[in-house]
Amino acid sequence: MKSFKLEFPNAEGQMLSARLETPVDKSPRAYALFAHCFTCSKNFMAVTNISRALTSKGIAVLRFDFTGLGDSEGEFADTNFSSNVQDLIVAAEYLKAEYEAPKLLVGHSLGGAAVLIAASQLPYVAAVATVGAPADPPHVKRLFDGALDEIETSGKAKVPSVGDLSL
Repeated sequence: MKSFKLEFPNAEGQMLSARLETPVDKSPRAYALFAHCFTCSKNFMAVTNISRALTSKGIAVLRFDFTGLGDSEGEFADTNFSSNVQDLIVAAEYLKAEYEAPKLLVGHSLGGAAVLIAASQLPYVAAVATVGAPADPPHVKRLFDGALDEIETSGKAKVPSVGDLSL
């Protein structure tokens, strides 16, 4: 496997940090785009392991940090589900322009929900895979139960993050 560090701008011009992994001795059969979980990063162990497994089967994988996470610019507090979907679309278009359009979108946890929405806006995507993605909105809402009053009152609240969320 060959691994390349990349950067590309999001819709607001902030740089998103990415890693492209490709097969060593052959051209990729296809390209995939991987979306990590809510507060994870492109270096989260599950993301890395799944990406490398795909690469070993001849599929190049671009994994990146959403705005405000990992090595990407921006403030996480200023992001939301819609901005994550936008980041995915920008990443797919970057991959299409610089290498080849992704035929596969893979998402872990809330990244899985995001790839389902993004795929509907990317006509070249042939397949979507999700790992541990929430089944429906009420399933996700229960994660915020302890903070719902504060969210409704002030518009924001501190909620559990990586390691604390069990979907």
